[in-house]
Amino acid sequence: MAAPPLQPVPPPAAVNGDAFRVGFIGAGNLAESIARGVAASGVLPASAICTAPHRRPERGTAFASIGACLLHTNAQVVDDSDVIVISVKPQIVKQVLLELKPLLSDEKLLVSIAAGVKMKDLQDWSGQRRIIRVMPNTPSAVGQAASVMCLGEMATQKDENRVRSLFSAIGKVWTAEEKYFDAVTGLSGSGPAYIFLAIEAMADGGVAAGLPRDLALGLASQTVLGAATMVSETGKHPGQLKDQVTSPAGTTIAGVQELEKGAFRGTLISAVVAAAKRCRELS
Repeated sequence: MAAPPLQPVPPPAAVNGDAFRVGFIGAGNLAESIARGVAASGVLPASAICTAPHRRPERGTAFASIGACLLHTNAQVVDDSDVIVISVKPQIVKQVLLELKPLLSDEKLLVSIAAGVKMKDLQDWSGQRRIIRVMPNTPSAVGQAASVMCLGEMATQKDENRVRSLFSAIGKVWTAEEKYFDAVTGLSGSGPAYIFLAIEAMADGGVAAGLPRDLALGLASQTVLGAATMVSETGKHPGQLKDQVTSPAGTTIAGVQELEKGAFRGTLISAVVAAAKRCRELS
């Protein structure tokens, strides 16, 4: 597939009075999800987004479809951006930052979405202190990410606001100290897989109870979505919402009793703790 033509870089656009440009070092799926969400939500115009997909023409096509600017090199991305998102695989972050180090300055905000790469390493490899580390998760692909960010020692309130605006375009954003990031990985980073398993198991239960497969899967996924939305939007504790649908000697409490027999809650707790522990071991 031929690469789309490279495009000239327009001046930065003002959004809510704040004019800035964002560049992606690495044009993978997560970077595309962020760029697409940012452009679609109007946080920034697509013309204020750039990347250099020099090794993967198909990624250039994906970014071009958003309307982003395509450049020749990562050095050009750095030069033309106010906010630089490091979105390469974790194992090559060091190499990439060492290559870019001579080009970085205090005028640039560095944002890393590389899983497991600590702030100290980002600072050492880049020579910068104006850094924000963000941990999004895979539902970013559908605009429903749970992202957590922590600020480096030189990051400003304006920097935080800019990054929050970018990641709010693909879901919800929290700020936390970096010491919590292993636990964040165990919960929201790995959590979608736990829920996929739960949806699959609920659908299998529906099939076992006599439902057609497509109906069972649709009901299971929509039930999880609806329940999550109730927790998020009502502000009620999940236990309170559970109690509201478990009438005495009814069908729901019979099902909950089986889940308790299988240590459902304890198993989920253990899964989060185990994933967090493994994250600490790998970092």
